[in-house]
Amino acid sequence: MFVSDCININERGHLTIGGVDTTELAAEFGTPLYVMDEDSIRKNCRKFVGSINENYFGNGLVLYASKAMCCKQMCRICAEEGMGLDVVSGGELYTALSVDFPADKIYFHGNNKSKSELQMAVDSGVGRIVVDNYTELQTLEDISAKSGVPTAIMLRVKPGVEAHTHEFIKTGQVDSKFGFALETGEAMEAVKEAMRNESLELVGIHCHIGSQIFETEPFAHAAETMVQFLADIKKETGFELRELNLGGGFGIKYSKNDNPPDFSEYMGRISATVVKKSASLGIKTPFILIEPGRSIVGAEGLTLYTVGAVKKIPDIRTYVSVDGGMFDNPRYILYGSEYEMLCANKANEPRGSTVTVAGKCCESGDLIGEGVRLQNVVPGDTLAVLSTGAYNFSMASAYNRNGRPPVVMVSGGKARVVVKGDSYDDIIMNDI
Repeated sequence: MFVSDCININERGHLTIGGVDTTELAAEFGTPLYVMDEDSIRKNCRKFVGSINENYFGNGLVLYASKAMCCKQMCRICAEEGMGLDVVSGGELYTALSVDFPADKIYFHGNNKSKSELQMAVDSGVGRIVVDNYTELQTLEDISAKSGVPTAIMLRVKPGVEAHTHEFIKTGQVDSKFGFALETGEAMEAVKEAMRNESLELVGIHCHIGSQIFETEPFAHAAETMVQFLADIKKETGFELRELNLGGGFGIKYSKNDNPPDFSEYMGRISATVVKKSASLGIKTPFILIEPGRSIVGAEGLTLYTVGAVKKIPDIRTYVSVDGGMFDNPRYILYGSEYEMLCANKANEPRGSTVTVAGKCCESGDLIGEGVRLQNVVPGDTLAVLSTGAYNFSMASAYNRNGRPPVVMVSGGKARVVVKGDSYDDIIMNDI
Protein backbone atom coordinates (compact mmCIF):
# COMPACT_ATOMS: atom_id res chain seq x y z
CA MET A 1 0.00 0.00 0.00
CA PHE A 2 1.42 3.35 -1.05
CA VAL A 3 1.43 6.67 0.81
CA SER A 4 -1.50 7.94 -1.27
CA ASP A 5 -4.35 6.47 -3.26
CA CYS A 6 -3.14 8.40 -6.32
CA ILE A 7 0.03 6.25 -6.48
CA ASN A 8 -0.19 2.85 -8.17
CA ILE A 9 1.50 0.32 -10.46
CA ASN A 10 0.22 -0.33 -14.00
CA GLU A 11 0.17 -3.49 -16.11
CA ARG A 12 3.69 -2.74 -17.37
CA GLY A 13 5.00 -2.80 -13.82
CA HIS A 14 5.60 0.95 -13.90
CA LEU A 15 4.76 3.40 -11.14
CA THR A 16 1.84 5.72 -11.88
CA ILE A 17 0.48 8.91 -10.36
CA GLY A 18 -3.08 9.90 -11.12
CA GLY A 19 -3.14 7.04 -13.62
CA VAL A 20 -0.22 8.45 -15.62
CA ASP A 21 2.93 6.39 -16.18
CA THR A 22 5.81 8.10 -14.37
CA THR A 23 8.42 6.71 -16.77
CA GLU A 24 6.59 8.43 -19.62
CA LEU A 25 6.52 11.66 -17.63
CA ALA A 26 10.27 11.42 -17.05
CA ALA A 27 10.84 10.81 -20.77
CA GLU A 28 8.61 13.72 -21.83
CA PHE A 29 9.59 16.39 -19.31
CA GLY A 30 13.04 15.25 -18.18
CA THR A 31 14.39 14.82 -14.67
CA PRO A 32 14.55 15.90 -11.93
CA LEU A 33 10.82 16.46 -12.10
CA TYR A 34 8.18 17.31 -9.52
CA VAL A 35 4.83 15.66 -10.31
CA MET A 36 1.55 16.39 -8.50
CA ASP A 37 -1.92 14.88 -8.83
CA GLU A 38 -4.31 17.81 -9.14
CA ASP A 39 -7.43 15.68 -8.80
CA SER A 40 -6.27 14.31 -5.42
CA ILE A 41 -5.27 17.79 -4.26
CA ARG A 42 -8.76 19.06 -5.04
CA LYS A 43 -10.25 16.06 -3.26
CA ASN A 44 -8.29 16.94 -0.12
CA CYS A 45 -9.38 20.58 -0.36
CA ARG A 46 -13.00 19.46 -0.46
CA LYS A 47 -12.47 17.20 2.57
CA PHE A 48 -11.29 20.09 4.68
CA VAL A 49 -13.97 22.47 3.43
CA GLY A 50 -16.54 19.78 4.12
CA SER A 51 -15.17 19.31 7.63
CA ILE A 52 -15.88 22.98 8.42
CA ASN A 53 -19.43 22.63 7.17
CA GLU A 54 -19.94 19.41 9.12
CA ASN A 55 -18.24 20.27 12.40
CA TYR A 56 -18.88 24.02 12.65
CA PHE A 57 -22.06 24.34 10.57
CA GLY A 58 -20.18 26.42 8.03
CA ASN A 59 -18.98 28.88 10.68
CA GLY A 60 -15.36 28.82 9.56
CA LEU A 61 -12.86 28.97 6.73
CA VAL A 62 -10.08 26.69 5.51
CA LEU A 63 -6.87 28.56 4.71
CA TYR A 64 -4.38 26.70 2.55
CA ALA A 65 -0.90 27.16 4.05
CA SER A 66 0.77 28.22 0.84
CA LYS A 67 4.31 27.85 2.21
CA ALA A 68 3.86 24.10 1.66
CA MET A 69 3.74 24.61 -2.11
CA CYS A 70 3.05 28.02 -3.61
CA CYS A 71 2.58 28.69 -7.29
CA LYS A 72 -0.07 30.34 -9.43
CA GLN A 73 -1.91 27.11 -10.13
CA MET A 74 -2.14 26.17 -6.45
CA CYS A 75 -3.64 29.59 -5.74
CA ARG A 76 -6.17 29.08 -8.54
CA ILE A 77 -7.11 25.65 -7.18
CA CYS A 78 -7.69 27.02 -3.69
CA ALA A 79 -9.84 29.86 -5.00
CA GLU A 80 -11.92 27.47 -7.10
CA GLU A 81 -12.39 25.14 -4.13
CA GLY A 82 -13.71 27.93 -1.90
CA MET A 83 -10.69 28.19 0.36
CA GLY A 84 -8.76 31.09 1.81
CA LEU A 85 -5.00 31.45 1.73
CA ASP A 86 -2.35 31.70 4.44
CA VAL A 87 0.71 33.58 3.16
CA VAL A 88 3.96 34.28 5.01
CA SER A 89 5.86 36.61 2.69
CA GLY A 90 5.44 39.37 0.16
CA GLY A 91 6.32 36.86 -2.55
CA GLU A 92 3.52 34.49 -1.59
CA LEU A 93 1.11 37.43 -1.37
CA TYR A 94 2.22 38.70 -4.77
CA THR A 95 1.73 35.25 -6.29
CA ALA A 96 -1.84 35.07 -4.95
CA LEU A 97 -2.72 38.57 -6.12
CA SER A 98 -1.26 37.87 -9.58
CA VAL A 99 -4.10 35.40 -10.23
CA ASP A 100 -6.75 37.64 -8.66
CA PHE A 101 -7.14 35.57 -5.51
CA PRO A 102 -9.77 37.32 -3.35
CA ALA A 103 -7.70 39.57 -1.08
CA ASP A 104 -10.25 39.46 1.74
CA LYS A 105 -9.63 35.70 2.05
CA ILE A 106 -5.86 36.10 2.42
CA TYR A 107 -4.33 35.96 5.92
CA PHE A 108 -0.78 37.27 6.23
CA HIS A 109 1.48 35.53 8.77
CA GLY A 110 5.17 35.69 9.68
CA ASN A 111 7.42 36.53 12.62
CA ASN A 112 9.43 39.31 10.97
CA LYS A 113 7.37 40.95 8.25
CA SER A 114 9.15 43.91 6.72
CA LYS A 115 7.61 47.37 6.62
CA SER A 116 7.22 47.06 2.85
CA GLU A 117 5.45 43.70 3.22
CA LEU A 118 3.05 45.15 5.80
CA GLN A 119 2.42 48.14 3.53
CA MET A 120 1.73 45.79 0.63
CA ALA A 121 -0.72 43.79 2.75
CA VAL A 122 -2.60 46.92 3.87
CA ASP A 123 -2.67 48.36 0.35
CA SER A 124 -3.93 45.05 -1.04
CA GLY A 125 -6.76 44.83 1.48
CA VAL A 126 -5.89 41.40 2.84
CA GLY A 127 -8.49 39.89 5.14
CA ARG A 128 -6.35 39.63 8.26
CA ILE A 129 -2.77 40.34 9.30
CA VAL A 130 -1.60 37.97 12.03
CA VAL A 131 0.61 40.10 14.28
CA ASP A 132 3.58 38.32 15.84
CA ASN A 133 5.27 40.87 18.14
CA TYR A 134 5.14 44.40 19.60
CA THR A 135 7.46 45.88 16.97
CA GLU A 136 5.16 44.69 14.23
CA LEU A 137 2.13 45.94 16.12
CA GLN A 138 3.60 49.45 16.26
CA THR A 139 4.74 49.41 12.62
CA LEU A 140 1.34 48.24 11.46
CA GLU A 141 -0.41 50.88 13.55
CA ASP A 142 1.65 53.61 11.85
CA ILE A 143 0.93 52.24 8.38
CA SER A 144 -2.76 51.80 9.08
CA ALA A 145 -3.10 55.30 10.58
CA LYS A 146 -1.65 56.83 7.41
CA SER A 147 -3.99 54.78 5.22
CA GLY A 148 -7.03 56.08 7.10
CA VAL A 149 -8.64 52.65 7.12
CA PRO A 150 -8.54 50.38 10.21
CA THR A 151 -6.65 47.13 9.64
CA ALA A 152 -8.17 43.88 10.89
CA ILE A 153 -5.63 41.86 12.85
CA MET A 154 -5.23 38.68 14.84
CA LEU A 155 -2.53 38.05 17.44
CA ARG A 156 -0.37 34.96 17.28
CA VAL A 157 -0.31 33.27 20.67
CA LYS A 158 2.02 30.57 21.99
CA PRO A 159 -0.36 28.30 23.93
CA GLY A 160 2.42 26.42 25.73
CA VAL A 161 1.56 23.14 24.00
CA GLU A 162 4.53 21.04 22.87
CA ALA A 163 3.80 18.53 20.13
CA HIS A 164 5.84 15.41 19.42
CA THR A 165 7.60 16.48 16.25
CA HIS A 166 11.04 17.58 15.05
CA GLU A 167 12.70 20.23 17.24
CA PHE A 168 12.86 22.67 14.31
CA ILE A 169 9.14 22.55 13.61
CA LYS A 170 7.76 22.91 17.15
CA THR A 171 6.14 26.33 17.42
CA GLY A 172 3.64 26.28 20.29
CA GLN A 173 5.93 26.24 23.33
CA VAL A 174 7.21 29.31 25.18
CA ASP A 175 10.72 29.04 23.68
CA SER A 176 9.70 29.78 20.10
CA LYS A 177 10.47 32.68 17.79
CA PHE A 178 6.75 32.93 16.97
CA GLY A 179 4.06 34.87 18.80
CA PHE A 180 3.15 36.16 22.26
CA ALA A 181 3.51 33.78 25.21
CA LEU A 182 0.32 32.92 27.04
CA GLU A 183 1.83 31.55 30.24
CA THR A 184 3.89 34.68 30.98
CA GLY A 185 0.99 37.10 30.60
CA GLU A 186 2.54 38.60 27.47
CA ALA A 187 -0.38 37.56 25.27
CA MET A 188 -2.97 39.31 27.44
CA GLU A 189 -0.89 42.49 27.51
CA ALA A 190 -0.62 42.33 23.72
CA VAL A 191 -4.41 42.02 23.46
CA LYS A 192 -4.89 45.12 25.60
CA GLU A 193 -2.27 47.05 23.63
CA ALA A 194 -3.92 46.12 20.34
CA MET A 195 -7.32 47.23 21.65
CA ARG A 196 -5.87 50.63 22.54
CA ASN A 197 -4.77 51.21 18.95
CA GLU A 198 -7.52 53.08 17.10
CA SER A 199 -6.05 52.26 13.70
CA LEU A 200 -6.20 48.51 14.33
CA GLU A 201 -9.20 46.24 14.77
CA LEU A 202 -8.42 43.16 16.83
CA VAL A 203 -10.80 40.41 15.65
CA GLY A 204 -9.23 37.19 16.92
CA ILE A 205 -6.28 35.10 18.05
CA HIS A 206 -4.13 32.51 16.32
CA CYS A 207 -1.98 29.57 17.35
CA HIS A 208 0.04 26.88 15.62
CA ILE A 209 1.73 24.17 17.65
CA GLY A 210 3.96 22.59 15.00
CA SER A 211 4.05 20.42 11.91
CA GLN A 212 3.83 16.73 10.99
CA ILE A 213 1.87 15.86 14.15
CA PHE A 214 0.19 12.44 14.35
CA GLU A 215 -1.61 12.69 17.70
CA THR A 216 -4.99 14.42 18.06
CA GLU A 217 -4.47 15.19 21.76
CA PRO A 218 -2.09 18.18 21.28
CA PHE A 219 -4.58 19.83 18.91
CA ALA A 220 -7.44 19.31 21.35
CA HIS A 221 -5.37 20.67 24.23
CA ALA A 222 -4.35 23.73 22.20
CA ALA A 223 -7.98 24.36 21.20
CA GLU A 224 -9.12 24.13 24.83
CA THR A 225 -6.37 26.50 25.93
CA MET A 226 -7.20 29.06 23.25
CA VAL A 227 -10.94 29.01 23.98
CA GLN A 228 -10.11 29.56 27.64
CA PHE A 229 -8.00 32.55 26.60
CA LEU A 230 -10.94 33.98 24.63
CA ALA A 231 -13.03 33.72 27.80
CA ASP A 232 -10.27 35.35 29.85
CA ILE A 233 -10.10 38.23 27.35
CA LYS A 234 -13.84 38.76 27.65
CA LYS A 235 -13.61 38.71 31.45
CA GLU A 236 -10.73 41.22 31.62
CA THR A 237 -11.72 43.57 28.79
CA GLY A 238 -15.44 43.01 28.32
CA PHE A 239 -14.80 42.35 24.63
CA GLU A 240 -15.58 39.01 22.97
CA LEU A 241 -13.26 38.25 20.08
CA ARG A 242 -15.06 36.46 17.31
CA GLU A 243 -12.33 34.51 15.45
CA LEU A 244 -10.04 31.64 16.45
CA ASN A 245 -7.37 30.33 14.10
CA LEU A 246 -6.09 26.93 15.25
CA GLY A 247 -3.37 26.59 12.62
CA GLY A 248 -2.41 23.36 10.89
CA GLY A 249 0.31 20.76 11.31
CA PHE A 250 -1.68 17.60 10.48
CA GLY A 251 0.74 14.77 9.73
CA ILE A 252 0.94 12.76 6.51
CA LYS A 253 2.41 9.39 5.58
CA TYR A 254 6.00 9.63 4.38
CA SER A 255 7.01 6.04 5.03
CA LYS A 256 5.55 2.74 6.20
CA ASN A 257 6.44 3.73 9.77
CA ASP A 258 4.05 6.70 9.70
CA ASN A 259 0.45 6.18 10.79
CA PRO A 260 -1.41 9.51 10.80
CA PRO A 261 -5.11 9.66 11.66
CA ASP A 262 -7.58 10.54 8.93
CA PHE A 263 -8.28 14.26 8.57
CA SER A 264 -11.80 13.73 9.87
CA GLU A 265 -10.44 12.36 13.16
CA TYR A 266 -8.41 15.52 13.72
CA MET A 267 -11.34 17.77 12.86
CA GLY A 268 -13.92 15.86 14.86
CA ARG A 269 -11.77 15.93 17.99
CA ILE A 270 -10.93 19.64 17.68
CA SER A 271 -14.51 20.75 16.95
CA ALA A 272 -15.94 18.78 19.86
CA THR A 273 -13.41 20.45 22.16
CA VAL A 274 -14.13 23.96 20.87
CA VAL A 275 -17.91 23.64 21.04
CA LYS A 276 -17.94 22.03 24.49
CA LYS A 277 -15.39 24.42 26.01
CA SER A 278 -17.11 27.51 24.58
CA ALA A 279 -20.46 26.44 26.00
CA SER A 280 -18.98 25.68 29.43
CA LEU A 281 -17.37 29.14 29.58
CA GLY A 282 -20.47 30.97 28.40
CA ILE A 283 -19.01 32.38 25.20
CA LYS A 284 -20.17 32.00 21.62
CA THR A 285 -18.47 29.37 19.50
CA PRO A 286 -15.95 31.45 17.54
CA PHE A 287 -15.51 31.55 13.78
CA ILE A 288 -12.91 28.83 13.23
CA LEU A 289 -9.99 28.92 10.84
CA ILE A 290 -7.58 26.08 10.09
CA GLU A 291 -4.42 26.05 7.99
CA PRO A 292 -3.73 22.70 6.29
CA GLY A 293 -0.83 22.73 3.86
CA ARG A 294 1.25 19.55 3.85
CA SER A 295 -1.90 17.47 4.42
CA ILE A 296 -3.38 18.82 1.17
CA VAL A 297 -0.39 18.48 -1.17
CA GLY A 298 2.30 16.39 0.54
CA ALA A 299 1.38 12.81 -0.36
CA GLU A 300 -0.09 13.93 -3.67
CA GLY A 301 3.31 14.69 -5.14
CA LEU A 302 6.46 12.79 -6.03
CA THR A 303 9.84 13.55 -7.54
CA LEU A 304 11.39 11.64 -10.42
CA TYR A 305 15.13 11.27 -10.96
CA THR A 306 17.39 9.46 -13.38
CA VAL A 307 19.92 7.10 -11.83
CA GLY A 308 23.51 7.91 -12.75
CA ALA A 309 26.46 6.19 -11.11
CA VAL A 310 25.98 3.15 -8.87
CA LYS A 311 29.04 2.94 -6.64
CA LYS A 312 29.57 -0.17 -4.52
CA ILE A 313 32.03 0.11 -1.63
CA PRO A 314 32.53 -3.48 -0.42
CA ASP A 315 31.44 -4.15 3.17
CA ILE A 316 30.47 -0.50 3.63
CA ARG A 317 27.61 0.69 1.41
CA THR A 318 26.29 1.17 -2.10
CA TYR A 319 25.70 4.68 -3.36
CA VAL A 320 22.98 5.23 -5.95
CA SER A 321 23.50 8.70 -7.38
CA VAL A 322 20.68 10.66 -9.00
CA ASP A 323 20.51 13.85 -11.05
CA GLY A 324 18.91 15.86 -8.24
CA GLY A 325 19.71 16.21 -4.57
CA MET A 326 19.68 18.75 -1.77
CA PHE A 327 18.90 21.57 -4.19
CA ASP A 328 15.47 20.09 -4.96
CA ASN A 329 14.95 18.22 -1.66
CA PRO A 330 16.79 19.67 1.36
CA ARG A 331 14.55 17.97 3.92
CA TYR A 332 16.78 14.95 4.53
CA ILE A 333 19.85 17.03 5.31
CA LEU A 334 17.75 19.43 7.44
CA TYR A 335 15.49 17.04 9.33
CA GLY A 336 16.62 13.51 8.53
CA SER A 337 13.25 13.07 6.83
CA GLU A 338 12.39 9.57 5.67
CA TYR A 339 10.81 8.87 2.31
CA GLU A 340 9.49 5.87 0.46
CA MET A 341 11.49 5.34 -2.73
CA LEU A 342 11.31 2.87 -5.57
CA CYS A 343 12.49 2.31 -9.11
CA ALA A 344 9.62 3.60 -11.23
CA ASN A 345 10.36 1.33 -14.19
CA LYS A 346 10.76 -1.75 -11.96
CA ALA A 347 8.03 -0.95 -9.45
CA ASN A 348 6.67 -4.49 -9.13
CA GLU A 349 10.08 -6.13 -8.73
CA PRO A 350 11.38 -7.14 -5.28
CA ARG A 351 13.47 -4.64 -3.36
CA GLY A 352 16.66 -6.64 -3.07
CA SER A 353 19.17 -3.93 -2.34
CA THR A 354 19.92 -1.65 0.60
CA VAL A 355 21.46 1.57 -0.65
CA THR A 356 22.26 5.19 0.08
CA VAL A 357 20.62 7.55 -2.40
CA ALA A 358 22.98 10.43 -3.10
CA GLY A 359 22.51 13.71 -4.91
CA LYS A 360 24.79 15.33 -7.47
CA CYS A 361 25.86 18.35 -5.40
CA CYS A 362 29.52 18.81 -4.48
CA GLU A 363 28.73 18.18 -0.83
CA SER A 364 29.37 14.95 1.10
CA GLY A 365 26.13 15.43 3.03
CA ASP A 366 24.03 15.65 -0.14
CA LEU A 367 21.92 12.58 0.51
CA ILE A 368 18.20 11.88 0.06
CA GLY A 369 18.12 8.69 2.10
CA GLU A 370 20.25 6.06 3.80
CA GLY A 371 19.45 2.41 4.39
CA VAL A 372 16.90 2.57 1.58
CA ARG A 373 15.42 -0.75 0.41
CA LEU A 374 15.33 -0.52 -3.37
CA GLN A 375 15.00 -2.67 -6.48
CA ASN A 376 18.30 -3.51 -8.16
CA VAL A 377 18.91 -0.37 -10.18
CA VAL A 378 21.32 0.45 -12.97
CA PRO A 379 22.30 3.72 -14.62
CA GLY A 380 19.40 5.11 -16.64
CA ASP A 381 16.65 3.77 -14.39
CA THR A 382 14.00 6.19 -13.08
CA LEU A 383 13.92 6.63 -9.33
CA ALA A 384 10.74 7.92 -7.67
CA VAL A 385 10.72 9.58 -4.24
CA LEU A 386 7.17 9.73 -2.85
CA SER A 387 5.42 12.34 -0.70
CA THR A 388 7.40 15.30 -1.98
CA GLY A 389 4.41 17.53 -2.75
CA ALA A 390 5.03 19.75 0.30
CA TYR A 391 8.13 21.84 1.05
CA ASN A 392 10.33 20.35 -1.68
CA PHE A 393 9.55 22.82 -4.46
CA SER A 394 9.06 25.53 -1.82
CA MET A 395 12.52 25.00 -0.32
CA ALA A 396 14.38 24.32 -3.57
CA SER A 397 17.49 26.33 -4.32
CA ALA A 398 20.03 26.82 -7.09
CA TYR A 399 22.92 25.41 -5.06
CA ASN A 400 25.91 24.61 -7.27
CA ARG A 401 23.96 26.57 -9.87
CA ASN A 402 21.64 23.67 -10.49
CA GLY A 403 18.29 24.77 -11.88
CA ARG A 404 15.12 24.15 -9.91
CA PRO A 405 13.08 21.38 -11.56
CA PRO A 406 9.77 22.01 -13.32
CA VAL A 407 6.44 21.14 -11.72
CA VAL A 408 3.96 19.03 -13.66
CA MET A 409 0.36 18.44 -12.61
CA VAL A 410 -1.67 15.51 -13.83
CA SER A 411 -5.46 15.57 -14.07
CA GLY A 412 -7.85 13.29 -15.87
CA GLY A 413 -4.97 11.23 -17.22
CA LYS A 414 -3.21 14.21 -18.80
CA ALA A 415 -0.13 16.12 -17.72
CA ARG A 416 0.85 19.77 -18.07
CA VAL A 417 3.62 22.00 -16.80
CA VAL A 418 2.46 24.49 -14.15
CA VAL A 419 5.91 25.81 -13.23
CA LYS A 420 8.72 25.86 -15.77
CA GLY A 421 12.10 24.56 -14.69
CA ASP A 422 15.11 26.87 -14.53
CA SER A 423 17.26 27.14 -17.63
CA TYR A 424 20.89 28.21 -17.46
CA ASP A 425 19.76 31.64 -18.66
CA ASP A 426 17.32 31.78 -15.72
CA ILE A 427 20.17 31.01 -13.31
CA ILE A 428 22.30 33.95 -14.51
CA MET A 429 19.34 36.28 -15.19
CA ASN A 430 19.99 38.59 -12.25
CA ASP A 431 23.78 38.54 -12.46
CA ILE A 432 25.40 41.88 -13.33
